Amino acid sequence: MSAIDDLPPLRDVIKRHALSARKSLGQNFLLDLNLTARIARAAGPLDDAVVIEVGPGPGGLTRALLAMGAKRVIAVERDERAVGALQEISDRYPGRLEIINADATRFDPRPLLGSAHAKIVANLPYNIATALLIDWLSIEPWPPWYDAMVLMFQREVAERIVARENEEAYGRLGVLSNWRTETKILFDISPAAFVPQPKVTSSVVRLIPRDNPEACDRRALEQVAAAAFGQRRKMLRQSLKSLPADPALLTAAAGIDPTRRAETVPISGFVAMARELADIRSMKTNLA
Repeated sequence: MSAIDDLPPLRDVIKRHALSARKSLGQNFLLDLNLTARIARAAGPLDDAVVIEVGPGPGGLTRALLAMGAKRVIAVERDERAVGALQEISDRYPGRLEIINADATRFDPRPLLGSAHAKIVANLPYNIATALLIDWLSIEPWPPWYDAMVLMFQREVAERIVARENEEAYGRLGVLSNWRTETKILFDISPAAFVPQPKVTSSVVRLIPRDNPEACDRRALEQVAAAAFGQRRKMLRQSLKSLPADPALLTAAAGIDPTRRAETVPISGFVAMARELADIRSMKTNLA
């Protein structure tokens, strides 16, 4: 019996269902139910909440979410071996757990949500974590179908997500994340908490969507950030040359000295350059 429910300990579940973690799936199972409960609490009140969970594995976080009152958990798991373990949880919480055996990178939960909003709470598989986050940050129209994300990443990735200008980890991911959401690292989790133990510390990050981020074309913003940080040691007047616009026009529109480097430019500066890039493209299209 566990500390949060009357289901068997996770180690027993893993043994019974032959659920040894697979590196190819980015699996590192978190077996400490006190930690999974802490992650669930970080998502805020769960009463009446719909939660999307990616990569539940043997279901430690799934159990915590349900034990803390989530109205409905939609668990997206690619590994067919985990379905049996998750079904045992579903039987314990009838009508509240929906198991989706699918690749999360190709799964759209909106048909299952209807008009409801959801929270995304997950110990993400390391090998798809960043790609999934970018997909969720790139949803159009904005605001998105979720009202909060509480996600676990490798510490290095977490630092990139929350980084702002003049910080070492600041880059494309920090620009996109902090443009559209409010980000915060909540706490770290030691490698010793996982089976198997990863070589790095993990961090739980909370992202809350901004209702009204500064207006600009997302794709233009991504392109400006990609160009600027693609040659981050060079001045903007050089790194932005890969874009179909004069770097001098882009930096002037943002009121930024073209001799600055990308890591010193605030998100508002990237937004202003993205607006100018979109305007230049629109003008060229209209003249064509």
